[in-house]
Amino acid sequence: MNKQSTTDEPMRRSTLTTLRRLVPNRNLTFSEALRVAELQASRLRELLDVRGEALPEEAISELPRIRVVRRVLPTSGMSYWNGQEWVIALNFREPEARQRFTLLHEYKHILDHGSLERLYTGSRSADTAKQAEQAADYFAGCALMPKLLVKRAWGNRRQSPEALAQLFDVSPRAAEVRLAQLGLTEPMARCAPPARSQRSANRYFRLSTWPSPEWSAA
Repeated sequence: MNKQSTTDEPMRRSTLTTLRRLVPNRNLTFSEALRVAELQASRLRELLDVRGEALPEEAISELPRIRVVRRVLPTSGMSYWNGQEWVIALNFREPEARQRFTLLHEYKHILDHGSLERLYTGSRSADTAKQAEQAADYFAGCALMPKLLVKRAWGNRRQSPEALAQLFDVSPRAAEVRLAQLGLTEPMARCAPPARSQRSANRYFRLSTWPSPEWSAA
């Protein structure tokens, strides 16, 4: 990400508002919610002028009213409004690549604040809370490994999860999931569903699973 000048501050202040405005003012199907998540991820990189493959942590941590902290947590991360700013807490005991994924996951929860009822209406296979977690995982994957950049790297013969993980500064597991979502590898077996996390209106706890290719909008 290029160093932002003082002339960029109005844009940086409006990033959260701009991304939230991408949510239509109506109830969405889950497929539509995932398309919104992908659009928000793409627009985020555009707004912050991220030129390279890897999305640096500073792209989020330097935004106004966002504070990133590291703590001992029973889960990967959490986010909440403290009355003055949004706080994203990351589990410092986890690998750095996983922390970056969690950072983007939690940022999506912040984006969703105020729109949850429109975005996630629930289904027989997933309640609203699980849909919100899946969409946050999907947003993080899209932001860290954008479709066009992944396919370009694939075309340049960087096709193994390890090679892509190094290029995008993510974990090999994240690369595996993203490749499956984009149809570049065979879908992986579905994992057992995780236990539902506790949450309140302004607080979110990240689930430890990744999105399944079956509900990908990519």
